[in-house]
Amino acid sequence: MNSPIRPRATGRVTLSDVAKLAGVSPITVSRALRGERAVASDLVAKVRAAADTLGYVPNPAARALASGQSSHVAVLIPMLSNALFVDLLEALQHTLRQSGFQTLIGITHYDASEEETLLREQLLHRPAGLIVTGLERHEATRQLIAQSGVPCVHLMTTDAPSGGHCVGFSQFDAGRDMTRHLLDRGYRRIAFAAAQLDPRTLQRLAGWRSALQELGMYDEVLEWLHPAPSSLGLGARMFEQIMGQTPPVDAIFFCNDDLAQGALLAAMRTGVAVPQRVAIAGFNDLTGSDQMVPPLTTVRTPRAEIGHAAARMLIGLMQGEPLESDAMDLGYTLQVRHST
Repeated sequence: MNSPIRPRATGRVTLSDVAKLAGVSPITVSRALRGERAVASDLVAKVRAAADTLGYVPNPAARALASGQSSHVAVLIPMLSNALFVDLLEALQHTLRQSGFQTLIGITHYDASEEETLLREQLLHRPAGLIVTGLERHEATRQLIAQSGVPCVHLMTTDAPSGGHCVGFSQFDAGRDMTRHLLDRGYRRIAFAAAQLDPRTLQRLAGWRSALQELGMYDEVLEWLHPAPSSLGLGARMFEQIMGQTPPVDAIFFCNDDLAQGALLAAMRTGVAVPQRVAIAGFNDLTGSDQMVPPLTTVRTPRAEIGHAAARMLIGLMQGEPLESDAMDLGYTLQVRHST
């Protein structure tokens, strides 16, 4: 092998640099590093040794541009501070990596304009596939997805857009079923406490409202809505405010477990008996909910299952395989514990 060569002024080692050091053509380097069987094993060894010597790292964007194929999937999710999306993303990434795909993650912060900007940036990298959260977005973003020709799967919903694909569960049904559980337990003044107020939270709110309206028990003063991000501290503050309401409530359905966990801690601190004085329910069955005092009744959402299923659906779309359905409903489970 020739002696090491000096990389160009940019400091980036190129395919041509590897070819010169290995004494072969750039196309041979490309084929050898892709693992094509047509390249003799001794040439593969020589190319890999040259690549290791120079510290060559393939440029996936350049490869996608040259071949029309990409090895990465663009994923747009609202946030990473919520364990819901962390669990989902880990499952997505695990399944995609098993099929040779990498993830390019964008955080939208529940901002439709930021989502549009991120999508435009990610489409420049020619992704093989796209995963987005929910259906609510700018019309311009919808057009970008439709016109890109990139296979796309929508997370956390069962309402597939026209010609689209989705994996999730019914937020409305989950909210209604938890409210019906509280009604079946004999609770009558059931408050709904929510933060963030993203579209999925509002669907849970609609389910709660529907269950109460069916029995003529809906009262708008039972809606406690706050636009701030969901947190333990906010849950504690909302609990204290709701407990001061007249006439008093006998149950509180929180839109997320961290709010409900904060409420349980506030109840313990202030001496409010749960569920004797007030029942508390949450949503998502986050880590620690089963360890609260008392353990929290909540809705278990199949976030890891959604991640795996969405990745498998997208892989099928990227590979041109027929799908059994455009929409996959993975359901949810009421985890009834001692807080109700």
